[in-house]
Amino acid sequence: MKKIAIIGSSGAGKSQLSRTMGELLGLEVIHLDKEFWQPGWNEMPKDQWRSRVEELVMRDSWIIDGNFGGTMDIRIAAADTVVFLDLPRTLCVWRTVKRLITYRKGTRPDMAEGCDEKFDLKFLKWIWDFPNRTRPKILRLLAEAKGEKTIFRLRSRSEVAEFLDRMRGDRDT
Repeated sequence: MKKIAIIGSSGAGKSQLSRTMGELLGLEVIHLDKEFWQPGWNEMPKDQWRSRVEELVMRDSWIIDGNFGGTMDIRIAAADTVVFLDLPRTLCVWRTVKRLITYRKGTRPDMAEGCDEKFDLKFLKWIWDFPNRTRPKILRLLAEAKGEKTIFRLRSRSEVAEFLDRMRGDRDT
């Protein structure tokens, strides 16, 4: 594993998993939220964003976490491993609310400077709708990549913990 794309709904634990895997594997971690968002929650223009992601995946090794459907094809094509955190929406919403409380009036470590955590009903609805709106596209992309990429689809906190335990065990042997 040298190029790992971690995808999933907001609140699924992509940033935490990428940090842990980065430590275990000694790979650079790239948080797409930190790359995409500019101060004040301003988006990078779409043409610049695609070019930026194409630059990032050209590196020799990486762990890139983020959903960003408009560039998911680039990341999956460049990755040798894809981890899809396909966790229940209730857990993702809960984690997002917890994150809002933890980082209120501040910026979380995996976010761009000047993008303080904020409460947003539209964002919570996006998370709630993720399984019906975004998940089918991800599953389609993963089906297309099957056989060419190593794919892990983790559906619960216990599966994520087992995945990391296996990775730790592999590292110790």
